[in-house]
Parts: sequence; C-alpha cells; structure tokens
Amino acid sequence: MAGGAQAACDAGRVDLRGDWGSARFVVEIADTPETRAQGLMFVEEMPSRAGMLFVFPDERMRSFWMRNTLISLDIIYFDETGAWVSAQENAVPLDETSLPSDGPAQYVLEINAGLVERFGMGAGTEIRHPVIDRDRAAWPCDAD
Repeated sequence: MAGGAQAACDAGRVDLRGDWGSARFVVEIADTPETRAQGLMFVEEMPSRAGMLFVFPDERMRSFWMRNTLISLDIIYFDETGAWVSAQENAVPLDETSLPSDGPAQYVLEINAGLVERFGMGAGTEIRHPVIDRDRAAWPCDAD
C-alpha cells in the first residue's frame, strides 16, 4: 500500500479531478510567509502544466493580487479538505485589485490563465497533494 500512496502523490505535483475529468500540474510549493509573499512575482513564463501551490496553516477567507506578476493566471481556492471553493480566472498581470475567495480556503493553486475554462473546472473539483491532511482530504493520497 505504501508504494501505491507514493505513486499517487508526489510533493512536486498536484492532481485535480472532477466531473470534467482530471489534470496533473508540476508545482512549486509556497508554504512559508516569505514564499507565499513572493509567489510567482517576476516570473516571465510558465510551462502550460506548471503552477504554484500556496499552503496556509489554516482555513480562512483568502485574497490574492497580481502585484509584480508578469503572467496572467487562474487562481483556484480550495478548502482544508482539498475541495473547490472558487476561482479567479484570467487575473490581469500587474493588477493590484483584490481577487478574493468566495469562502474559506487553505490551499490556493495558481496556474496559467485559461486552463480553468479549458478543462471545465468548477464546483466539485478536488485537489490531491501530500500536504493535505489525509484524515480530512476529500481525495487522499492513497485513494485512486
């Protein structure tokens, strides 16, 4: 079983699934105040299946902005279980407008703009990553 869990989850990627299908992204993790503050600032391009997973110590209302962010992004908010909360699609580079979640979130995934729409992601989407507490996860690492 341990081999299966390792195969299902890897700290360097996230899996997403929903009634639309599934997708996998290679991610960098932002799990400290410094890495969360830096985010994807000054990144000039990002591969289509790459992103950044922001990990917060608790679940609460979240809001992001695009200060010093040079690429357009889709910002997806997930709750403590890894279930979809909401998304801010096609965030405008360098825009400092607040882009809030629609409810409490603990995990935030930033991916290239347009991918939420392209895949048809929305309510019911779940994220899987080893940082999500297995006992609370909507889609635990050792589940297929």
